[in-house]
Amino acid sequence: MSSVLNIHRSILGQPWRWRGLAADARDPGFAPDDLVTQLLLARGCPREALDDHRAPSIRAFMPDPSIFRDMDKAAERLADAVQAGEQVAIFGDYDVDGATSAALLILLLRDLGIEARPYIPDRLMEGYGPSGEALVRLKAEGASLIVTVDCGAQAFEALAMARDAGAEVIVCDHHKCTPELPAAFALVNPNRLDEDAGAAFGHLAAVGMAFLLGAALVRTLRARGYFGSRPEPRLLDLLDLVALGTVADVASLKGLNRAFVAQGLKVMGQRRNIGMNALIEAARLTKAPGCTDLGFALGPRINAGGRVGRSDLGVRLLTTRDPDEARAIAEELNILNEERRAIEGEVQLAAEALTGAKGNRSVAIVAARGWHAGVIGIVAGRLKEKLGRPAIVIAVDEHGVGKGSGRSIPGVDLGAAVLAAKEAGLLQAGGGHAMACGVTIAEDAIDAFADFLDERLATRIAEAMGERALLLDAVLAPGGVSPGLVTAMEAGGPYGMGWPAPRVAAGPVSVIKADVVGNGHVRAIVTGGDGGSLKAMAFRQADSELGQALLSAPRHRKLWLAGRARIDDWGSRPAAELHVEDAAWAD
Repeated sequence: MSSVLNIHRSILGQPWRWRGLAADARDPGFAPDDLVTQLLLARGCPREALDDHRAPSIRAFMPDPSIFRDMDKAAERLADAVQAGEQVAIFGDYDVDGATSAALLILLLRDLGIEARPYIPDRLMEGYGPSGEALVRLKAEGASLIVTVDCGAQAFEALAMARDAGAEVIVCDHHKCTPELPAAFALVNPNRLDEDAGAAFGHLAAVGMAFLLGAALVRTLRARGYFGSRPEPRLLDLLDLVALGTVADVASLKGLNRAFVAQGLKVMGQRRNIGMNALIEAARLTKAPGCTDLGFALGPRINAGGRVGRSDLGVRLLTTRDPDEARAIAEELNILNEERRAIEGEVQLAAEALTGAKGNRSVAIVAARGWHAGVIGIVAGRLKEKLGRPAIVIAVDEHGVGKGSGRSIPGVDLGAAVLAAKEAGLLQAGGGHAMACGVTIAEDAIDAFADFLDERLATRIAEAMGERALLLDAVLAPGGVSPGLVTAMEAGGPYGMGWPAPRVAAGPVSVIKADVVGNGHVRAIVTGGDGGSLKAMAFRQADSELGQALLSAPRHRKLWLAGRARIDDWGSRPAAELHVEDAAWAD
């Protein structure tokens, strides 16, 4: 990747490079349509597939569900349950991916004539994944078939207990697997080590796999003539759930995931799901939700139930038929989300203080007693962003048992390393995927676990951090950051993990005014030689070198600003602003 503007070390100490082809809006031949094509190509889209990626559809990217191991077996067993009117239980994880996966199957089975029973474990009392006790209890209470979603790939003991009790369990998961598989009736997971064609879909969230299982089930029932006397469910109407779970789980928005999210946002805009509509209203979203809203407004509210409230609130919200109940649950989740933010802030401050004392680790691992286990994943993500390296945050209970959550950086497979640590006997439990993990560990084993990760990942982390650069898609004069440009760039979306939103450099600019607003945000008004002015926002940067540079920049010194162009529609007419992620002196 070539250098941008000859900036080899920015204010934040990183080089600026082109993500793909250079796109310089100061070139007279520049046009937004050309930029959109470059955005797609720079994100790995083959030139011959440009049309499919401009408007990603399910038809263009959907695989035959039968390519996945155990998919047909799982679909046949579910079809048997539907036709026989069996009692089915859906056992989901307590996060957004788990809640949306469970809700999708519950709503689909409801349309097929079965009212499935949801079961979401309590994060603090039961922990992650299915327990043998819970599965056996579901069987004793009448569930002849149990489907676990977003969990189960590592539930060896629990599934063995269920099998011995005569319970049949289908696992629909996406987390890393070991060569040995648990004793499930069927295990549908693109990350099985014995997967063939299905391995290409290892980036799907669990809700994406649940959608594929639903498609296989409907196809099986169709072949059996089940819809001769009843309407066939519209599986595509459930794509709003798939979009929410996919974005909230930070799944890579490539291929089928892009189609899921693009089409799911359209369904969400129609507000067919009563609970989703109540959630949108509780979040005070006035426009049809976009990807950012899924990740930062809707997802955290669903998560709040599992983190600091009742873990089943998300599933109840997304499956209710009652608008009044939906509004009540959405408001409760709103309140819990505010409580979660306060708890998260306290844990984050304490965790950041500990990282300063243990700053030599390749993986930043911090642990303490008294931390709320419901927010450690969020704090791990914050630490990862601040430090630029993987982070694991561990909450230790009064018995000396730690529950940890980790977040990784591109190019470092944290989930595989955690599985290796588990096999080495360092963990009581653990699993995950490339970008995230969960662990259960004895307090006195934390240092040995940190040493293990250092030895296994230090070289790769150093390489990944050394490869760090700010990747840019275009260079603009300040006046070029316009609503029209933002709209044109959105045509290359949806954007998210693995399909990053466009980043532009604007300048050179002089800072006319800068001040601190809100919770440590820097707001600046800048102007350029083209006569154009621009509002720039640097979020949570007041105490950083970037924030200080904006606040103290003399009028005669010019800067290049780099970040995401966004629409600011607070005024009488929409204007564009730049959300600044880095800056560099232009002289």
